[in-house]
Amino acid sequence: MSRILSELNRNAERWLLLVFYVMLVATMSIEVLRRELLSYSSIWGEEIVRYSFIYLAWIGAAAAVKERGHIRIVVLMQYVGPRVKALLYIFGDLVMLGVSFIALYYSYETAHVAAKFGNVTHGLRIGQVWFLAAVPIGFSLVVLRLIQSLIRDIRDLRDGRPVYEGDKLFD
Repeated sequence: MSRILSELNRNAERWLLLVFYVMLVATMSIEVLRRELLSYSSIWGEEIVRYSFIYLAWIGAAAAVKERGHIRIVVLMQYVGPRVKALLYIFGDLVMLGVSFIALYYSYETAHVAAKFGNVTHGLRIGQVWFLAAVPIGFSLVVLRLIQSLIRDIRDLRDGRPVYEGDKLFD
C-alpha cells in the first residue's frame, strides 16, 4: 500500500494529464476528420475537448506547484541567502495556500449548486457537476501540493539545507 501511495504522490498528475491530453487530441482529431470528410460535426465532441482542456489546466496547476514551475520573479532570489530564500518560498506558499482555500470554497459552492439542481450539458446530456468539479478538484490538488511544499521547505530551513527550487524551464 505504501508503494502505491508513493507512486501516486510521484506521478498522479502526470497520468491524469496524459489521460486528458489524449482524450482532447483524439476527440479533436476525430471531429476535424468528420467535419472535413463527412461535412458533419457533433456537439458532444466540442464539449469533450472543452472540458478536457479545463481539467488539463487545473491538474496542470497542481503539477506546477509540485515542481515549483509557476511563473515567479527570481531576480530577488539571486541576491538573498539560503535562509531568506527559504522564508520567501514559505511566505509565497502560505499566501497561495490562503488564495487556494478561498477559491476552493467558492468553486465547491458552484459545483454543489449544479449538482443540487441537476444541470446537464447541452451535447453530452450528463451532469454538469462533473465538469464544474474540475476547479475544486484542481484546487484540492494544489492545496495538497502546497502543504507538501511547506513541510519540505520548513524541514530544509530547520536542517540548514538549501530550499528546493524546482527544475528550471529555461537556462
